[in-house]
This record gives sequence, structure tokens and C-alpha cells, in this order.
Amino acid sequence: MDLSNFTTLQNLESAFAGESMANRKYLFFAALARQLGFADLAKLFKETADQETEHAFAHFELLHPELVVKNAAALNDEQKRLIISHCLSLAIEGETYEYTTMYPQFAAAAQKDRDDLAATEFLNQAQESSDHAQTFRTAAHRFGLLKFIENYHADRYLEALEVLNGGETVTRVISEDPHTQKWICRQCSMIYDPVIGDPDSGIVAGTAFTDIPDDWSCPICGATKKTFKPLEEKMTTDNK
Repeated sequence: MDLSNFTTLQNLESAFAGESMANRKYLFFAALARQLGFADLAKLFKETADQETEHAFAHFELLHPELVVKNAAALNDEQKRLIISHCLSLAIEGETYEYTTMYPQFAAAAQKDRDDLAATEFLNQAQESSDHAQTFRTAAHRFGLLKFIENYHADRYLEALEVLNGGETVTRVISEDPHTQKWICRQCSMIYDPVIGDPDSGIVAGTAFTDIPDDWSCPICGATKKTFKPLEEKMTTDNK
């Protein structure tokens, strides 16, 4: 397809985003229906989600025809490597955009909207303003945390791409100092940094992960403290 037509390109990107969002939304509905005991509806949502995935894939293939593989057996190792290298490059680009631009902007906007909304709502209904302000504070905090997650993802993709291109495997180590040792959520990749803490959850900066109360949960996905594991970081001169 000729993507020189800017309108068609935008429409394809919007269609891909819409179908992708529908897939995740229906999977959420399926899980909720299953939780509430509606097995038939859960199945319906799941089947529809799978169909939306096929729609999204069809749009993505038009956006990136260079990634369409008709016969993998006909490709040599170099061709396969180039294709998967491009996938990693696109992944790095997306994750980098998220942690350098998208999530910081979202966090700033959420914080700004919180202030404006609180001021307006205070004149109408104090309690409603308080509830809204808390919602926006939570959103701003979450966006702020997510940018570090996307940074971590982009970094790992970059490492994989370098190794794929013949580079050396990066050595990773776990800090032995509890006051600098970071922990990562195995469910959503949220990274707890003791230097920063989790002020919005009452965990002050400088709190080692082992000193966090056992009832603390991941501020992104709600997973329990037991879901976290020590984060392996790149070896530096400080690690040696």
C-alpha cells in the first residue's frame, strides 16, 4: 500500500490504536465477567478480543509491510536477523518515547489539571473536589513511575539488539547495599528505588525495601510486596 497519502497513514494508525485498545478492553471485560461468574460472557469477550487482535495485526502489516513474512523458511539467517533487528528498533523507539516524552507530559498535565480542577470544584462541592484531587494525584504519580518502567524496557531492548548484532552480553549484578538496592515488580516491572522511596504511599526517601511494611503494595498494579525481586543492574565500576 502507498503510504505517501498522509490521511490514509493517519487513519491506519488510528485504526491500529483503536483495535489494539479494544482488544485490551475486552480482555479486561472477560476477566471481570469470569470473576463475577458470567462464563458465557467471559468467553464472548475473549473471542471478540482475539478478533480485534487480528484486525489490529492487519492494520499493522499495512503500516509496516517490511515486517510481513510470507515464508520464513525461504529467508536466510541474515534476513531473519534484519527483520527482528527492526522489531527491536521499533520497540526501543516506542519505549523511549514513552519514558522521555509521553509519560512525563502526562504526569505534568495530570498535576496541572489536579490544581485547576480542585480550585473549581472547591467552590461547588468540597468533598467532590477532594476525591477528584486524589484521583489526579494518583494518576500523576502513576505516570511518573511508568516512565522509569519504559526506560527499563527500552534499555533491555537496546541490550538485546546490541547482542543480536554481535555485541557482548551485558553483565548485571544486584547491589549488596540495601539503601541502594532496587527491586522490581515481577507483574508490571515497577521499580522501587530506596533513594526515592514511595512518598505517595507513605514510604519516605531512604527506606530500604526490606524496611517497607509487609502490607505495602505496588503503586502501579497493586501486587503485594512478595511479588518484587531484587533488580539486576548493569555492572559499573561502583559495582566492582
